[in-house]
Amino acid sequence: MSGDLFAATLADTIALHERAKRDPRPVLAAAAAIVDALKRGGKLLLFGNGGSAADAQHVAAEFVGRFQRERAALAAIALTTDTSVLTSIGNDYAYDRVFARQIEALGRAGDVAFGISTSGGSPNVVAALVAARALGLQTIALTGKDGGAVGRAAGIHVNVPSDVTARVQEVHRTLLHVMCDIVERAFVDR
Repeated sequence: MSGDLFAATLADTIALHERAKRDPRPVLAAAAAIVDALKRGGKLLLFGNGGSAADAQHVAAEFVGRFQRERAALAAIALTTDTSVLTSIGNDYAYDRVFARQIEALGRAGDVAFGISTSGGSPNVVAALVAARALGLQTIALTGKDGGAVGRAAGIHVNVPSDVTARVQEVHRTLLHVMCDIVERAFVDR
């Protein structure tokens, strides 16, 4: 039985990667928007809940540190990491405002707000994308299922069409690494 589960899981993940490969345009548009913002002196603000919060932190680390090549540090902030900010906003306002309030404080026109939601229905991610658009930030959503309200709130929508959270997260990680690679190559001295 364990061997069957192993094979089925890999088959499902491979099939979903194949679906994602069919239309690279949203991933390429997202990477181009990030490159453009960073080259103009802007920053990347990333956010999500649970595993998506971990993905936001992972991508910020790849940009501030490095992905695969030596280059100058790139301005990226995961809005999921400051527990004092998160808990004070959650307590004083509402959990739905934990990212939007940070976008209002840190976001500037020309920056990129990048929301990640495997369900596409995270109210705090939607609120942050709405706040970002109102401030003139470029907005990107990375979603699962049909993208939901999160996908509709973003200017660029990268969707992994599956209802299985674990499979969505696996493909999200691959797509995020593709974006990291594209962005990093734009900043490596040749």
